[in-house]
Amino acid sequence: MATWSNLNLQNSSSSIMEHLLFFHDTAMMIVSLISILILYIIMLNFNNKFYNFNLLEHQNIELIWTIIPSIFLIMIAFPSLHLLYLMDETSNPNLTIKILGHQWYWSYEYSDFKNIEFDSYMTPLTPSSSIFRLLDVDNRLIIPMNTQIRSLISSLDTIHAWTIPSLGIKTDAMPGRLNQLTFSINRPGLFFGQCSEICGTNHSFMPICLESIKLNFFLNWIKKFN
Repeated sequence: MATWSNLNLQNSSSSIMEHLLFFHDTAMMIVSLISILILYIIMLNFNNKFYNFNLLEHQNIELIWTIIPSIFLIMIAFPSLHLLYLMDETSNPNLTIKILGHQWYWSYEYSDFKNIEFDSYMTPLTPSSSIFRLLDVDNRLIIPMNTQIRSLISSLDTIHAWTIPSLGIKTDAMPGRLNQLTFSINRPGLFFGQCSEICGTNHSFMPICLESIKLNFFLNWIKKFN
């Protein structure tokens, strides 16, 4: 059971990831049906003794195998374009967070508040450390649930990638360039990710740990910095 569950994508924790999962399942279903049909036709032709090798063209069949694939492509293209525009939607964010990648840790800055910025390092590996080995950090990114978050992502040295699979987030952090993404989380909890660019020797030791909490708890956490 555990092996099969690892073959699938992670359970969604945001509306964007739900759309991604739905699009993935729909596209895989279409591709699987096409593959089965093509394999069936190939096997049928191999076993058909009345196959006409001298038949070079047929207008009706050529019309059919041109129109039907076009319909399938349209069925895949329109949801894909809708999802791309939905992921780039940045209107009316409730909270803005600046994310900077370093070798090899992350820095977070809450731009809507004063004096709220910190570095996030991987928790040292000790017998008493967290059970989330190589994933937990000393300072987690705290955000409120059901809130539109805008992230401004960049890097101060080399190319990194801020990635949280369960939220459908993967954005490059590039030196001298500011990338932007918006997301919201529909439930409280811990969400883990890792840098998805090969950024150096300690690439695998700069995890991402995001903690989603209720809005009133978030406001109490903000007051600690004042």
